[in-house]
Amino acid sequence: MTTVRPPTDPAELHRLMSLMTGDEKHSAAATSTLDVLHVLYDRVLHVDPQHPDDPVRDRFLLSKGHGPMAYYAVLAVHGFLDEAELATWAQPGSRLGLHPDRVLVPGVEIGSGSLGHGLPLAVGTAVGLRIRGLTTPRVVVLVGDAELDEGSNHEAVAYAGRSGLANLTAVVVDNDSATHRGDLAELFLAEGWRAITVDGRDHDVLETALTAAHDDRPLAVVAVVEPKG
Repeated sequence: MTTVRPPTDPAELHRLMSLMTGDEKHSAAATSTLDVLHVLYDRVLHVDPQHPDDPVRDRFLLSKGHGPMAYYAVLAVHGFLDEAELATWAQPGSRLGLHPDRVLVPGVEIGSGSLGHGLPLAVGTAVGLRIRGLTTPRVVVLVGDAELDEGSNHEAVAYAGRSGLANLTAVVVDNDSATHRGDLAELFLAEGWRAITVDGRDHDVLETALTAAHDDRPLAVVAVVEPKG
């Protein structure tokens, strides 16, 4: 299903992000996710812009949706959006809002931006695929470390681990912004997940972690980037 295409030039993603201006206060949030998104869409996810609703596609859920510029840039590179549309971002009438909207933007699986909801939604999506007998698609959710302060995420981590949701992967972009944090990998390990901590800017180690075997349990990848400051 995946179209063979040359690797994305990271400089191209930065150029596309520069087309979206007017919300500089969230630019750090967007930039923190850029390398993970790059690796996911270039090397890991099975998605096709010609068939964005294919039932056997992988599902990617951006929970950290309050800084979506990197997400829109990646979607444009991969053919879900036209580059020319990026300049309309956050303007009246544009479908590219400050928060991604699954109804308006092809390839977007959830509306997000209110933090803390993506992981529970990903657990529900993974359970739904299992009930339908769809064992091939992966469900990958990207969350920020600060979101893990919210109790709903702890319930989702416990349920997914104890239910053995092997089709679920959580990527935690860790920019040291959580208030009530311990060892993030330990949070998942304690509930039966496989958990790996890596450099969130190293594309090769991100790919290795995101494709690691995890048998009959969910996978968590903690991608460490520079502190928010």
